[in-house]
Amino acid sequence: MKEFWDQRYAEAAYAYGKAPNAFLKEQLMGQAAGHAIFPAEGEGRNAVYAATLGWKVTAFDYSEAGRQKAEALAREQGVYIDYQSCEIENFPFPEAAFDLVGLFFVHLPPAERQSLHQQAVKSLKAGGRIILEAFSKQQLGRPSGGPKREDMLFSTEELEEDFSSLHLQLLEKTETVLTEGPYHNGAAQVIRLIGVRQ
Repeated sequence: MKEFWDQRYAEAAYAYGKAPNAFLKEQLMGQAAGHAIFPAEGEGRNAVYAATLGWKVTAFDYSEAGRQKAEALAREQGVYIDYQSCEIENFPFPEAAFDLVGLFFVHLPPAERQSLHQQAVKSLKAGGRIILEAFSKQQLGRPSGGPKREDMLFSTEELEEDFSSLHLQLLEKTETVLTEGPYHNGAAQVIRLIGVRQ
């Protein structure tokens, strides 16, 4: 999979655009900045956007090509992000360190997904939030993006279980229209979640 993502991110165009995810942008509007982490952040569009709002930003991905483009985007926007090249299972999530964990279209096999979500919860400060958007299982077969394996797509039941220790302010399945570069484009079935650590 690393080779797949390195190849995709090596293309001149930004695979998912330079603009932030619309749901993230909506959620950060008017919010006080803190320390955010973006796992599996690819080319950096969300991390860089948060940094432009004054957030201290940590991000990581196992694609070196993704890191290089993220850092180029940060320079273009005049901000700094701490971006590390790291396998998801090897990233040393610090405990109670972040005010925000941004998980955007991070699709993994079930065991890896559950492990990442556990680590994400552990890394939240009290009052910190997880903001997530990802493709639902109803996205399977649609041309607008996402994995071709149902077990790497999301259900509300799985997410409710993964984040059972959080107060879920939002957990919804909805249809949206994505305009996120050449690989997220068109009507899509997504799930959105906001969870707060008490």
